[in-house]
Amino acid sequence: MNDPIIIIGMGEIGSVLARGLLRAGHPVYPVTRSMALSDAHRINPEPMAVILAVGEAQLHACLHEMPIPWRDKLVLLQNELLPRDWQEHELQSPTVMSVWFEKKKGTDSKPLLSSPVFGNHAGLICSAMQTLELPAHEVLTMDAMTWELVRKNVYILTTNIAGLAVGGTVDELWQKNETLARDIAHEVIQLQEALTGLTFEREGLIQGMLAGFHGDPAHKCMGRTAPARLERALSIMQNHGISAPTMQKIASNFASS
Repeated sequence: MNDPIIIIGMGEIGSVLARGLLRAGHPVYPVTRSMALSDAHRINPEPMAVILAVGEAQLHACLHEMPIPWRDKLVLLQNELLPRDWQEHELQSPTVMSVWFEKKKGTDSKPLLSSPVFGNHAGLICSAMQTLELPAHEVLTMDAMTWELVRKNVYILTTNIAGLAVGGTVDELWQKNETLARDIAHEVIQLQEALTGLTFEREGLIQGMLAGFHGDPAHKCMGRTAPARLERALSIMQNHGISAPTMQKIASNFASS
């Protein structure tokens, strides 16, 4: 029998991966929010991989508590993820996935694009996704994966923040409010450049965002976490001295509405 796979966080994404891994022949040990990681480690000290499927707001607390023997087995897949998030915890080479499928309660998984995966467990994750007919592919360099993470962040932040102003779908956003979408995207890219220390070709990232739009034109712009994403982005940008007039205006209008 294959070694077990630990999945920390059994929400919608964690549950999808659990089903795929089981179909691929891997035993899965779930760890819920109410379980201590130290207790889970005592029961399964040497798993094949540890998938951290909690939301981005819980990422750093979980990494801080992560048992040492599990640290080199991690798979990370949070939105707004960047290399600095795992480097802060002195993690050298986690497997990283940019999730491009949507899974909501009571609905089937819906892919927008193929999900890129980088790292030692990329083959494991891609095989699990394949059993569910969800497209995924292995990325071969960390530079390429960083671009993929930034592209997803541009998509998530631009659509969520624009949704606070105009609502609607991503297709409607681009067809009716392209200037607004571009202005927000440029500010988001400035933020990503500050957080990565890299410079990106902006039109390439915008076209990458648009590929996500084309993958699901009816996707709603504003998720439930949109206000928190805007607040967090503006706070970080203020700390880095980045001007964000479009996002500031949306925040002011949203607060007064």
